[in-house]
Amino acid sequence: MGLVKADGKPAATSKPSPRKYTRDLTGLLAELNDQQPKARRWAARDLVAYGEEAVGALCERLRTEPEPSVREALFDALLAIGGDAVVEGLIPLLRGEDAGLRNGAVEVLGQLPEAVGPRMEVLLADPNPDVRLFGLDILRDLPHPEAPRWLMGVLEQDPHVNVVTVALDRLAEVGTPEMTPAVRAVKDRFPDEPFVAFAVDTALDRILGGE
Repeated sequence: MGLVKADGKPAATSKPSPRKYTRDLTGLLAELNDQQPKARRWAARDLVAYGEEAVGALCERLRTEPEPSVREALFDALLAIGGDAVVEGLIPLLRGEDAGLRNGAVEVLGQLPEAVGPRMEVLLADPNPDVRLFGLDILRDLPHPEAPRWLMGVLEQDPHVNVVTVALDRLAEVGTPEMTPAVRAVKDRFPDEPFVAFAVDTALDRILGGE
């Protein structure tokens, strides 16, 4: 997915579709439901110019869009718009059954640190362990200074061994030596899980640089 964050709100400059929709918000919203994928792609791209006004329609279209190239254009548009409305619109996709939508949402959310940051602790405390895992997937690329603290919270509190081992892997990339006691303590939390010991030792080796 070629996701590139736009600076500001670009003007609607793409070529009109053969259906000749008006290039205002009303026309683009109509075009977003055109039968032709090309028309829907143009609509998604041009709707970036309308910012938050277009977010609801873009997210709604994502839930039913069958064409991969149109999905890509929809995700690109949402990333270009960014902000709280986009994050609120994409987080529900993490609970869906469509892996493509989940992966696209994770990719976009991982590039919106300012809007995602205030919601990360809620994601990592979700009752559904799969949602918590998707939160960790977002953290894999999220450039946020609080990421190590969030990961430490998972190590210390999450009851699911798979979630904790993924957090160990993430923390190995951003952890610091003073975190090693908490990393070692994970072995005591899951004494009957052999893979946990391996994951802890691997994380410690990476955090300490092989010392």
